[in-house]
Amino acid sequence: MAIKSLDDLLSEGVSGRGVLVRSDLNVPLDDDRQISDPGRIIASVPTLKALSDAGAKVVVTAHLGRPKGEPDPKFSLAPVAKALGDRLGRHVQLAGDVVGSDALARAEGLTDGDILLLENIRFDARETSKDDAERLKLAKALVELVGDDGAFVSDGFGVVHRKQASVFDVATLLPHYAGTLVDTEVKVLAQLTESTERPYAVVLGGSKVSDKLAVIENLATKADSLVIGGGMCFTFLAAQGLSVGSSLLEEGMIETCRKLLDDYGDVLHLPVDIVVAEKFAADSPAETVAADKIPSDKMGLDIGPESVKRFTALLSNAKTIFWNGPMGVFEFPSFAAGTKGVAEAIIGATAKGAFSVVGGGDSAAAVRQLGLPEDGFSHISTGGGASLEYLEGKTLPGIDVLGR
Repeated sequence: MAIKSLDDLLSEGVSGRGVLVRSDLNVPLDDDRQISDPGRIIASVPTLKALSDAGAKVVVTAHLGRPKGEPDPKFSLAPVAKALGDRLGRHVQLAGDVVGSDALARAEGLTDGDILLLENIRFDARETSKDDAERLKLAKALVELVGDDGAFVSDGFGVVHRKQASVFDVATLLPHYAGTLVDTEVKVLAQLTESTERPYAVVLGGSKVSDKLAVIENLATKADSLVIGGGMCFTFLAAQGLSVGSSLLEEGMIETCRKLLDDYGDVLHLPVDIVVAEKFAADSPAETVAADKIPSDKMGLDIGPESVKRFTALLSNAKTIFWNGPMGVFEFPSFAAGTKGVAEAIIGATAKGAFSVVGGGDSAAAVRQLGLPEDGFSHISTGGGASLEYLEGKTLPGIDVLGR
């Protein structure tokens, strides 16, 4: 599948042309609406800067959170527009609507190199509609903002697994290109699936087995070792007949986990010790116990030091590593050691020449929050869900359409 790149577009010339860019600016905000992790904004800058520097009239679409298809001030992109402008070193206008009169007036007034960010695309219910005709109407309205000689650049990897108006449908109406971010992500994931150097180790965490079942089933047949931590490990431990106390448990997945252990027991690796507490709270006293000795009145909130040692041994000689999902509740300092230990093991393997990919989402946030060097990994993805679906072997609509 041949996909045109940003370089292709720049070589064709963009000075004076309208260019619609789908970015992923879905950053976490704290209670004061301050950006707590600017990773996705930083990752969006290279494509936007290249277009602006080349004289394009840049119109950016993005979402924030999950508004219910109508304007909601708490999901406004206002803090993002300011942060993006600071990173770009130039003013970024924010439209007061998505494709309404303010967006249209501002788009018409753009001069070469200007950047306009539309208000949260999910304030318009048509963005996520299952009705193709509804989505197409919104896509046509977006195209109007950049004109007949406009182009579309897909640079929001975190949403390419969604068939949405600003991701999929606009690409059917305009000449389309992969931005720097999407281009890099696709090449990295292709390396993980098509030219994987062995030993290949996968580290999966997070809360639910059900969220990762397809990727476990797919990668268990391809990886040499698959390490499981986070809340999802307790369903696997229960499948071994162990008591997990009041830990997170998906009762309906126990039998599935038992079958996975039967089929891939030589590849799957579970924690041997667990850090437990009485309640889910940062100040709840922590205690380390063996995985088969979890007290009935306590819950597991992290993997223990012996598990970190064993997982480190597995990772130390790996040539390819994919990590998605924290090992514990890394947001609480008392329960962050497992995630940090495994991350440091991956950094160590990378320093010895391994190709390591952090699969976005909470894993990427953990790297930054725990003060780990981002350049200690070969690649940190901006799209957790998209990465997983790619590795499951699914077709990603936002990538597929770029090859048409």
